[in-house]
Amino acid sequence: MSYAAKTSRSHRFGAEGFDLGKILLEGRAFFALIAIIIIFSCLSPNYFALENFLTMASHVAIYGILAIGMLLVIINGGIDLSVGSTLGLSGVVAGFFMQGVTLKMFGVVLYPSVWVVVVLCCALGAFIGLVNGILIARFKVPAFVATLGVMYVVRGFALLMTNGLTYNNLGGRADLGNTGFDWLGFDRLFDVPVGVLILAVIAVLCSIALNRSAFGRWLYASGGNARAAELSGVPVKHVQIGVYMLSGVCAAVAGLILSSQLTSAGPTAGTTYELTAIAAVVIGGASLMGGTGNIRGTLLGAFVIGFLSDGLVIIGISSYWQTVFTGAVIVLAVLLNAIQYRRRVKRPAPTGGQLASPQGGKA
Repeated sequence: MSYAAKTSRSHRFGAEGFDLGKILLEGRAFFALIAIIIIFSCLSPNYFALENFLTMASHVAIYGILAIGMLLVIINGGIDLSVGSTLGLSGVVAGFFMQGVTLKMFGVVLYPSVWVVVVLCCALGAFIGLVNGILIARFKVPAFVATLGVMYVVRGFALLMTNGLTYNNLGGRADLGNTGFDWLGFDRLFDVPVGVLILAVIAVLCSIALNRSAFGRWLYASGGNARAAELSGVPVKHVQIGVYMLSGVCAAVAGLILSSQLTSAGPTAGTTYELTAIAAVVIGGASLMGGTGNIRGTLLGAFVIGFLSDGLVIIGISSYWQTVFTGAVIVLAVLLNAIQYRRRVKRPAPTGGQLASPQGGKA
């Protein structure tokens, strides 16, 4: 066998066979989650327990639902800074309806059922996403600026509705027919928290949409190269508006679950949650440049952040240090993302006088 043939074979084995660096980079969220579980299980005897995992998973559900909506936006090449405020406003609106709506003209107080409240809050989230999408797709406002402005507007409405106060005791009254709100945050089906099941349903539906539908193909295409996708017949603007609406709905659902878990709704709920959602997406391997990302990695990223935060609480670490550790994880994730995609761009061409096959050129 010639030297050139051996070199070519060696290169192919390294690039397509066993590449430890590639495996560690692409599976970093999974390996990080395993490391977190092992480390905190050694530090605390209460960490590695089924009940504790279920409790932590119910907390992760909030981050996970937000992160799935954020993933759709980031795949499209955008960003949504308004999801935390949408989460807070959704909880406030739910609290407003659960406390009763007074109609002074008729002298009555209406107490909508929980499912009516849920539908109204989801519609509100979709409307906020629609505003974001129209500003970005139709009026060409940069996503960062548009969603930053909407973030302040939405948070302001939440503060105006409550005058800065908090709605408490959202359990409702049986004689008024508005009980059941705590079902989202406290009840379990098959011993699994309802919030976790909602996260699983949303993840499955979005995964099917991304991998099995025309919308998913359009989304990846428009995120990778919007101009080329538009020339190919992809309705880029409709896709852009659609992902922001879905992100708004996810934020509203997360707000309902969080308010149910806390049995209260405050206008400041969800502050900085948009950054947590972005961090989960980045840790999961999606590129902030758009065109890449998947549900599996995003969920792993959400579990990394959630299990890390809860683990620090369990072992008694100061909340200030928790912020430091979380920030360090985010910076490390972005750094690894940069390394991963730079490796793909700079991947050397095969030697030995052979042309690269289409399969070999794919990342």
